[in-house]
Amino acid sequence: MNANAPPPLLIGCAAGFSGDRTDAAGPVVDTLIARLASGPAGQRAFLIFETLAERTLALAQLRRRDNPEAGYEPLLDAMLRPVLARCLAHGIRIVSNFGAANPRAAARHIARMARELGADAPRIAVVEGDDLSGPAHRALLHETLGAQMEGLRIVSANAYIGAEPIAAALDAGAQIVVCGRVADPSLAVGPAMSHFGWRADDWHRLGRATMAGHLLECGAQVCGGYFADPGYKDVPGLDAVGFPIAEIDADGHCTIGKADGTGGLVSEATVKEQLLYEVHDPSAYLTPDVVADIAEAEVRALPGRDRVELSGVRGHARPSHYKVNVCHEGGWLAEGEISYAGPRAEARARLAAEVLRQRLDGLALRVDLIGALSILGDDAGRMLADTPDAGLRDVRLRVATTHAERAEAERLAREVMALYTCGPAGGGGVRTALTPRLNTLSCLLPREAVPVRFELLTRQRGGKLA
Repeated sequence: MNANAPPPLLIGCAAGFSGDRTDAAGPVVDTLIARLASGPAGQRAFLIFETLAERTLALAQLRRRDNPEAGYEPLLDAMLRPVLARCLAHGIRIVSNFGAANPRAAARHIARMARELGADAPRIAVVEGDDLSGPAHRALLHETLGAQMEGLRIVSANAYIGAEPIAAALDAGAQIVVCGRVADPSLAVGPAMSHFGWRADDWHRLGRATMAGHLLECGAQVCGGYFADPGYKDVPGLDAVGFPIAEIDADGHCTIGKADGTGGLVSEATVKEQLLYEVHDPSAYLTPDVVADIAEAEVRALPGRDRVELSGVRGHARPSHYKVNVCHEGGWLAEGEISYAGPRAEARARLAAEVLRQRLDGLALRVDLIGALSILGDDAGRMLADTPDAGLRDVRLRVATTHAERAEAERLAREVMALYTCGPAGGGGVRTALTPRLNTLSCLLPREAVPVRFELLTRQRGGKLA
């Protein structure tokens, strides 16, 4: 590595999905501040939040339909407000896809938040170009999807764009970069490109940074969260599991750790599990920035606790196309549940399922018998002391169906409710739900057909961002 290269970059992750814990950022920011204070001159730190999944954008678009100022991460305030002022004061820059379907509205919310906290007005950039939901893009999607587009009521269509506009926004001075659908690892690749000045075709470095971003993107998963399995893969302090921090050097090599003073663990095993998570081909992990190759990667625990080094990652030229997900209205999902307990509980649940099959002729039913302590236990899950050990069963029947017409789907809820008195005996605890269903189509579009850009928002008279 070049002796004159910038110092290693610190990137902490404070969310792995929409709905993640909102108290995760505090310990991560505390740790980043401490390491900046003790680290070399010129070291930089970033905080990333990864809050999108395949359906999240469609749900965000539905919220934006109802309210033009909605459509971004609903927990944005709870996630960011506790740490925003400290990040700005200590030079920790923030990059996230919590803009979802409405990055500009998210940016405006963050600006309001900073004013309310008494912080200096941050320089906020929005990254755009991923959203292909509008009428102007219908012909492009139809050209690719053909007959599959016929009759679709599109809710969202988004390209998985990459790190270049993030890096460009940071180079332009942005302290906070708000994105929609960028690929998850790109949230880390963009800061690395900007900090180290990498070219967009520096494939090996980009490949390494991509896998660092991949280790970060699921939040606590790499710190023992999704890893934990009592007696087989024990994880200490899971109730206060920490979130990860990566240290990336000028060649893209990374060391993964976690926030100081938190539970969980970072080990060779947790890193290997996350490294292979959602990777279809270890030699060709496709992202919009690079094709990462971990076929010869090595994972090694470093001295001390919770520090693991990843090396041996390579990179190849990026794909010529972007992946695009198109979510569309898919009718209705109806669900109904009812519990049976005591002698012959399973037989009664099966009879109830058969009654529903007969009554709901014409609907395709999914039937599940869930054996769990839903009735014959207390709130802590213990069996009641006065229950005789006579082989009693506790079964919850779940029945579900989908249909294009709401009225047809609603039949299921009514029939499950009627089981209270129409039999079999002893049913209780009915719950029903009717949910609009979203279906997904995926396709590839040429990169040149999806222009991406960033805009550094400026404050207008009256304090509003434009």
